[in-house]
Amino acid sequence: MQTINRFLYGPTPEERVRAWQGKLRSESRQLDREMRQLEAATAKARTTVKQLATKGDVKSARILAREVVRSNKQKDRLSVSKARLGSIGTQLQQQLAMVKVTGSLQKSTEIMKLSNSLVKLPQISQAMREMSMEMTKAGIMEEMLEDTLQMDEDEEIEEEADAEVDKVLFDLTNGKLGLAGSVGTELPTPQDQLEDDEAERVMEEARKQLNGLLSG
Repeated sequence: MQTINRFLYGPTPEERVRAWQGKLRSESRQLDREMRQLEAATAKARTTVKQLATKGDVKSARILAREVVRSNKQKDRLSVSKARLGSIGTQLQQQLAMVKVTGSLQKSTEIMKLSNSLVKLPQISQAMREMSMEMTKAGIMEEMLEDTLQMDEDEEIEEEADAEVDKVLFDLTNGKLGLAGSVGTELPTPQDQLEDDEAERVMEEARKQLNGLLSG
């Protein structure tokens, strides 16, 4: 009989909630992996920024420091998103308790609000869209409006980055940012040129690694 009901009416509310909770745990683990990778790449970039600033190459240090700023903001965003996934899981657990009383899933504005914010995150956007569609069909959510999915994070980063870059450089050079720019006027030697070329290569490698993670 249970098999026939599942065929006719689909999964039970309990089964739907368990499946969603499993997906939430899976997406949370993915965010953990992203944060670990970002943390490793950021640590490498911070070391390179300090080396560049110490050698007096403040221009290159600033370029890479901007990526460090973006990386820090991305880590914050991922951490908040993971917390939101956990909040949806808690809300779903409460839904399970209500199912025992009412026999059906109830509409939740909190789940809808959290889901709308998570769809904006590229790393889990597709999974959250699919889950949101399933929850809409189940009666937990209303259909999301497209204008809620527009991203404005990049604009915020640009507005704040300039002020943050100096702070990052100041911190990474132990307050010696001014000294980093006071280089001599002697002509560069071949050895100096080799060191500059190597610093440029390392800076570009670190920048590309961070960009790859930030745009992933």
